[in-house]
Amino acid sequence: MIAHLPLFHRIAGQPVIVLGTGDIAEARRRLVERAGGEVIGDAAQGIDRGARLAFVAHADEADARADTLRLRHAGILVNTADRPELCDFIVPAILDRAPVLLAIGTGGASAGLAKALRLRLEALLPSSLGRLAEVLAGARAALRARWPDAGDRRRALDAALGQGGALDPLDPASAGRLDGWLAGGPDGTRDAMVEIVLASTDPEDLTLRQARLLGSADCIAHEPRVPAAILDRARADAARVPIAPGETPPLRAGLVIVLRS
Repeated sequence: MIAHLPLFHRIAGQPVIVLGTGDIAEARRRLVERAGGEVIGDAAQGIDRGARLAFVAHADEADARADTLRLRHAGILVNTADRPELCDFIVPAILDRAPVLLAIGTGGASAGLAKALRLRLEALLPSSLGRLAEVLAGARAALRARWPDAGDRRRALDAALGQGGALDPLDPASAGRLDGWLAGGPDGTRDAMVEIVLASTDPEDLTLRQARLLGSADCIAHEPRVPAAILDRARADAARVPIAPGETPPLRAGLVIVLRS
């Protein structure tokens, strides 16, 4: 079970309350401004303006609790610096490849760990990643024309965006290959059934290929002893079909993964 539901809030042009002084408060103000929000430094004014988010960064414990409760009673979601027990939401470490954003959170356990992970990922993800997202957005009509069926379209994109694929996100040249791929790339629409026999109930024991297949499958057929931790590695919208041990499910359209415990 995840402790927080990750969400991206659109705050451009919207009032956001930021209370407090010092480095943390200033960092929160910069974060709000970076996302296009309007910083409001007074709680009453922010409430009157209809603010939906607030950051509280008081050093004093009593002040922090008082302002947090006041804002929460007004229906505002609050982040209270250095006091995770008072937070309605957390501030993740952000890796910016706009319009691609990666948010790394630890549930308030360690901001240092989130930062370390962000720095590692910074070295892996090319600056061209945002450009790839932009050309994909601009090619929506062309993608629908090439693959009118949504399942065929998703499978084609999964293949192209996979490691070594024509549009591999870690390849800086991928954005420039989109037109050529659309004109003659593989369609990736073949129906298939792949059986995976689990080595253990630990999702960390999945091979890279198994994890990739789970993440792209249209349907997961699984025996009763397959744990939820494994099933959670599949796409959230993939169909799930319980099967008896040894049973072979009927082939469905798209990619079907059969998980054996």
